[in-house]
Amino acid sequence: MHIVILGATGRVGRHIVDLALMDGHHVTALVRSPDKLKLEDRNLTMVPGNALNQADLAHVIKGTDVVISALNTDGTTTLSESMPLLIEAMYIEGIQRIITIGTAGILQSRISPDLLRYQSSESKRKSTRAAEEHHRVYTLLQQSTLNWTIVCPTYLPDGERIGTYRIERDVLPEGGVEISVMDTAEFAYKQITDHSYIKSRVGISY
Repeated sequence: MHIVILGATGRVGRHIVDLALMDGHHVTALVRSPDKLKLEDRNLTMVPGNALNQADLAHVIKGTDVVISALNTDGTTTLSESMPLLIEAMYIEGIQRIITIGTAGILQSRISPDLLRYQSSESKRKSTRAAEEHHRVYTLLQQSTLNWTIVCPTYLPDGERIGTYRIERDVLPEGGVEISVMDTAEFAYKQITDHSYIKSRVGISY
């Protein structure tokens, strides 16, 4: 398959790149600084560019089968500002499948089911800025006609790949407190061929 990855130099994105290359897929990574992805593979194409540039997005997704966005918030609005541009580019190219990495904050609260976790007492985070960014992306994807899946990990230490974890649609698994970067990347990568969670958020934790 031909897979486009945004955020390929990030913690989760880099592991998704590795998994895709190990399986022999062709990966195109849109990166602001190609030297950050210290990796060479005949199936890897690194394209210098910016996710906030419509032309860069249009160029990088031509002919792809699936888009994976592992962009993080990094104290900016890149996440929410790039999503409308990406959705438009995917419409133009006729690409339907997108998998994004979100946050457990945008899952439904178990305590207050009408609220998202970050809006309720279920969340212990003092700052809601990152969750608000992810919420904007969730809303944009909901309003789109794309086949989207948002993978929503809770606390995300580097850790090791364990390979066993709990997943639940739209809520965080009961009592879930963490999930490693590697296991999050593995689950997100599996969604390329697993269509069980189309148009859904997925809570993931140990």
